[in-house]
Amino acid sequence: MKLREYQREVAHAVLDSVRTNAGHTFSVEMSRQGGKNELSAHLEILLMLVHMARGGSIIKCSPTFKPQTIISMQRLRDRLIDFGLADLARSEMGYMVSLGFARAIFLSAEHSTSVVGHTADILMEIDESQDVSKDKYTKEFRPMGSPTNVTTIHYGTAWDDSTLLEEVKQTNLELEKKDGVKRHFRFDWQVVAKHNQQYRRYVSGELTRLGIDHPLFRTQYMLEPLRGGGRFVTAQQIETMTGQHGRLPHPDPGAYYVAGIDLAGEREETKEEALASARHKIDSTVITIAQVELAKRAPTQLIEPNMKIVAQYQWTGEPHSQLYPIMVDLLRRWDAKPVVVDSTGIGQPVASFLKKELGARVVPFVFTQRSKSDLGFNLLAFVNSGRIKLYKQDGSPEFRNMMEQLTAARSMYRPNQTMNFYVDPADGHDDFLVSLALAAHGAADFSPRAAKGGQRND
Repeated sequence: MKLREYQREVAHAVLDSVRTNAGHTFSVEMSRQGGKNELSAHLEILLMLVHMARGGSIIKCSPTFKPQTIISMQRLRDRLIDFGLADLARSEMGYMVSLGFARAIFLSAEHSTSVVGHTADILMEIDESQDVSKDKYTKEFRPMGSPTNVTTIHYGTAWDDSTLLEEVKQTNLELEKKDGVKRHFRFDWQVVAKHNQQYRRYVSGELTRLGIDHPLFRTQYMLEPLRGGGRFVTAQQIETMTGQHGRLPHPDPGAYYVAGIDLAGEREETKEEALASARHKIDSTVITIAQVELAKRAPTQLIEPNMKIVAQYQWTGEPHSQLYPIMVDLLRRWDAKPVVVDSTGIGQPVASFLKKELGARVVPFVFTQRSKSDLGFNLLAFVNSGRIKLYKQDGSPEFRNMMEQLTAARSMYRPNQTMNFYVDPADGHDDFLVSLALAAHGAADFSPRAAKGGQRND
């Protein structure tokens, strides 16, 4: 069995705990795609070989059955084939793999699953522990190993300071201070890259694309936990985003443009009443136009889209029906491809109308918890890598509103590794912020020939 040095370090500690019945609980933070599943499969095979005559059970739980539990089972089967053990192994009931009298049981830690009744007497593994409910683990999984003082491993990457993995990690670090037994193992991307140059090139590309401060890069590759939430973008980032170009009244010949549209909620008010209302109570329909071009990104020479915000339009209080011809004319004039439009709720008929008038260039975007999280992460990738520039201060209400919203925008990180970005209603609206993020969504998959964006299936 071939494991890298850092994987062997974990394997030796785990095997020693199992052999001596020490019952240690280990936490293993490993950079994304660093080989934790390979380590897990190797440990499972070795321990089943040792116990195949006298029997026993390994239990491995994952946050979801499909795809995570299924992937773990398939990884084990593949390695059994590699090691010439496939003829000795058998599958049982769709979630067990046996080798002699020893078996590995694969369970889901989803809230709806019933897992009570199983016992782990060889090893217990918690995969992607940062995504497993503390309550589910404490009440249903941890007791499975208590009668046998089973050795337990929590695998995963960082997220925030409230996850199960982070809690186990902190406990382990405290125990290490008391007895000197190493229980927490941390291997960030640079450790993995020492053993795999292809991996180094890939992660270097992600660093260029996302930027070192991107939440996903920090947690998945640097293994740094996020601290709850805070500002969505910092004052320094906003300053870096602000370019030296002015707003454009019309498109430049030969340039490519994308558009993002955030739609206001319609109210039973006249335009005069809406404009006279408090600023914090009336949102607007906002269109952001961005010029997009592809550029090589040093040092990896990846070709990535850059975007310059060249125009923004705002309407407050106008019914959508009155805006239809205005928006269609404007989007045709800019020849924006794609046009990403909020099609959630009341936005759906507007998106349908625009699609009918403008065709496939219109990409409806439905807001869900997951899709909005992806939208925020994508915008941060543009910001952190310096691939977005705002037009310079021109004294316009559009510039002022955009800057106010960027300054007020907050982020909140959820336990399921999603985020929310928003402006507190007490601080104003987020229509310019969301319009900007939708434009960035359109720019993310930009290519001059196709000049189109894809809708994400969230």
